[in-house]
Amino acid sequence: MKKALTLLELNALVRQTLELQMPDEYWVEAELSELREVRGHCYMQLIQKEQNNTPVAQAPAKCWKQTWMLVKNHFERVTGQPMRAGLKVLLCVYAQFHENYGFSWIVTDVDPTYTLGDMARKRLEIVNRLKEEGVFDLNKQLTLNMFAQHVAVISSGQAAGYGDFVNQLHNNDYGFWFHTELFPAIMQGEQVEESIVAALNSIYERVDDFDCVVIIRGGGAVADLSGFDTLTLAENIANFPLPVITGIGHDRDESILDMISHTRVKTPTAAAAFLVAHLKLASERVEKASQRVAANVRGRMEVERMRIARLAQAIPALFSVVKSRQEARIDKLFTTIANKAATVLQHEHKRLELLTVKQAMLVERKMSGERHRLQLLEQRVEAQDPAKLLKKGYSITLYEGKAVKDADMLPAGARVVTRVERGTFVSEVVEKKSEPKADA
Repeated sequence: MKKALTLLELNALVRQTLELQMPDEYWVEAELSELREVRGHCYMQLIQKEQNNTPVAQAPAKCWKQTWMLVKNHFERVTGQPMRAGLKVLLCVYAQFHENYGFSWIVTDVDPTYTLGDMARKRLEIVNRLKEEGVFDLNKQLTLNMFAQHVAVISSGQAAGYGDFVNQLHNNDYGFWFHTELFPAIMQGEQVEESIVAALNSIYERVDDFDCVVIIRGGGAVADLSGFDTLTLAENIANFPLPVITGIGHDRDESILDMISHTRVKTPTAAAAFLVAHLKLASERVEKASQRVAANVRGRMEVERMRIARLAQAIPALFSVVKSRQEARIDKLFTTIANKAATVLQHEHKRLELLTVKQAMLVERKMSGERHRLQLLEQRVEAQDPAKLLKKGYSITLYEGKAVKDADMLPAGARVVTRVERGTFVSEVVEKKSEPKADA
């Protein structure tokens, strides 16, 4: 006999082979399907997908604590967001095989510029997708109500930016009245999209109560903006029936949500200033319009006063003529209506008689066809009746309640039940022969 290896010996051989054949480090492109930190170490699952999103390669990877702290901070500083599942990354790795824990790639470095390029590509893909769908400028085409005073706010209730927005809006220099209602949402992290979409759905249920939606986020790192660069969120904003005003980032950072919204401002306070200025413009327009209306009304009243005086003199004669004309017109209309109604009733009565005859013929033809089909079904059911087959001398053999069609399904010593025309009997399988199966 050949000498067998133990599993430990075999695994040790694999480790030695890897160390000899793959001693170098390699740069690899992959997508992070999983990422978790345990006691300072980072455990990843790398994946490669085809264009149809089908995985073609997967492998585990690890980054030990000391390396991970450096890699993590550098990645966040350059890309403006943390490493997370779903990102495409460029990793420097070497192969490691442990006799007890198996194979894993050990990460020694990450190139954040690769991820930046992929993020920019995804942003461009989303923008192009929205333009292809014809919704990129859809929200911008909405008209903001001239008197936009009922505002639905999507923000974190504890955010300082939300407090600044409400304070500046309600304590404006012109004493304008505003009604604001908060729809709380998570404004950073992986739940941004889901949370804001849920808030939009809640606003949509009461869409007639508001003039616009304001999405604000007070402060925070540039990394937190990644949650606003998703296709689902952009499509929801683009198709929303109310104008959406965003104040979620900094002056140099424009998210896809900013691009797709009706109006983009820098900060929450800028959003409040925009609404106040918008209402101030409406107030000025109303004031100017009221002055013009007053002047026009005074002039118009003078003209009408003169016209009424002239009409008062001509009314008696005009009334008599108009009365005679209208009485004659009414008589003519009454006669025309009566004649047309009689014609329509006669035509519909004839059509109803024809439909009654035709309906009776169709029902009789349908019933005849269904009776014939039922007779055919009865004949087919009778032909398939097992009792007729038993009367002809055939039998049915059952094993464990199922009909036996193949002798190979019966083990030696099996007890089978055979049913004939009159009764059943039990047999024990002593010998079986199988017919060779016909070639396919």
